[in-house]
Amino acid sequence: MRDLIDRLHPVHGGSDLVRLGPDADGGYLVPDDLEGITSAFSPGVSTESGFEVDLAARGMQVFLADHSVEGPAQPHPQFVFDKRYVGSLTDDTFFTLSDWKNARLPGDAGDLLLQMDVEGAEYETLLATPTELLAQFRIMVIEFHYLHELFSRSFFGIASRVFDKLLQTHAVVHIHPNNCCGSVRSGGLEIPRIAELTLHRRDRMSQAEPCRTFPHPLDRDNTAKPTLPLPACWHA
Repeated sequence: MRDLIDRLHPVHGGSDLVRLGPDADGGYLVPDDLEGITSAFSPGVSTESGFEVDLAARGMQVFLADHSVEGPAQPHPQFVFDKRYVGSLTDDTFFTLSDWKNARLPGDAGDLLLQMDVEGAEYETLLATPTELLAQFRIMVIEFHYLHELFSRSFFGIASRVFDKLLQTHAVVHIHPNNCCGSVRSGGLEIPRIAELTLHRRDRMSQAEPCRTFPHPLDRDNTAKPTLPLPACWHA
């Protein structure tokens, strides 16, 4: 467990972070390496689309998906919405990230961006996604749920495979704990129940210097509850 957390320590890859979306839940920090990205995929829509609006303002076409809503919270001419969940199979209600991408952007689409907040389905979705597709995402922002279950041997086995897969091509450049749900302590470790991880593809990074200052000046609380700082074991 400690080894996994150590490998998830955020690093500065040479690009400063910028905030996209609202100054609340639904806003995220990403590397200022967005030029040339023409398309983004954003599974998990809920009631906030400010992040996606900011992507569209930078010229991206944004593909959104969520079976629980009828469309994005804010309409935009560069939004393309599918009423489906992402997951590990494709049927009338779900599709895999790979099938979704191939349906909307067949062939080589250049570098992409992924923002995923799918209430726990991220693990099965990412395990089912070919590494070749993950490598097309220059930047990924993923909200990971149930992280406190890393203390469970069975969940750790699944989640660690997901993180190992992502770390083959990307490095973590920021972690922001969601202050909605607190954290769990055990064995000298503290794990937020939910955290937003920003990953940057390694070939776009000019360095990998440990990040030492948390929270980042652009971080904002998700809720009105007390701020949840990133525990010390999660950074250098």
